[in-house]
Amino acid sequence: MPHHFESNFVLELGKEEEKVFDPNSLDADRCESCYGAESEDIRCCNTCDDVREAYRRRGWAFKNPDTIEQCKREGFSQKMQEQKNEGCQVYGFLEVNKVAGNFHFAPGKSFQQSHVHVHDLQSFGLDNINMTHYIKHLSFGRDYPGIVNPLDGTDVTAQQASMMFQYFVKVVPTVYMKVDGEVVRTNQFSVTRHEKIANGLIGDQGLPGVFVLYDTCHPEKN
Repeated sequence: MPHHFESNFVLELGKEEEKVFDPNSLDADRCESCYGAESEDIRCCNTCDDVREAYRRRGWAFKNPDTIEQCKREGFSQKMQEQKNEGCQVYGFLEVNKVAGNFHFAPGKSFQQSHVHVHDLQSFGLDNINMTHYIKHLSFGRDYPGIVNPLDGTDVTAQQASMMFQYFVKVVPTVYMKVDGEVVRTNQFSVTRHEKIANGLIGDQGLPGVFVLYDTCHPEKN
C-alpha cells in the first residue's frame, strides 16, 4: 500500500512573472548566439533559458545576465530582483512505494547530471537563498483521534544563507480501530532534524533546501 504525504511549506522562493516582451515580435527562424557555449546539441540560443542551459552543459558560471541580450530583453535581472523577498506555499499529496526515499523543496531548475539529481542555482547566488520555512502539517496516511504528527507547526528561521535542513523520518505502520469497528490503517512517525550550510554543489549533499528523508520501520512479530 502506498504512503500518503500531505505537506504545506512556506519557503523563500519566487514565482514566475509575466514576460516583459512579446516573443511573437521576433523572427521565428532566427539563430542567436550562445556566447561561446555552442555545442553539437545546442547551436542556437534564442532565449535566456537557452543560454543558461548552454552554459550549464559547458559547466560555466552564469554570473552576469545583463551582458546577455536574450536575458536583457526578457527582463531576467528585474524578475530576479522582484522575486527576492517573495515566499510560496506548497501543499498536496504524494504516493510512494514502501521503501526509503526523500522529497524536498529547493530553489532552481532540477535536472539529472551523471545520474545525480541537481538544481541550477546560477540565477540565485548562494548568498541570496533564504530557506526559512514553516510546516503547517505533514502526515503519512490518514489521521485518527489523538494522533500526533511531530512536524505540525514547525517554524524554522534560517540563521544564515543557503542552509540545508534535513528531517530524518522513521515511519511506523499503525492500525487504529474506531468504536464503531471501523479499522484505519495508517502511519505514525518520529523525526530528527539536522541542518548545515550547503556548498551549492551537486546532489543532496550540497543543495540548499528542505529535505524530508523517510524510511519505514516494520514492527517485529512475536
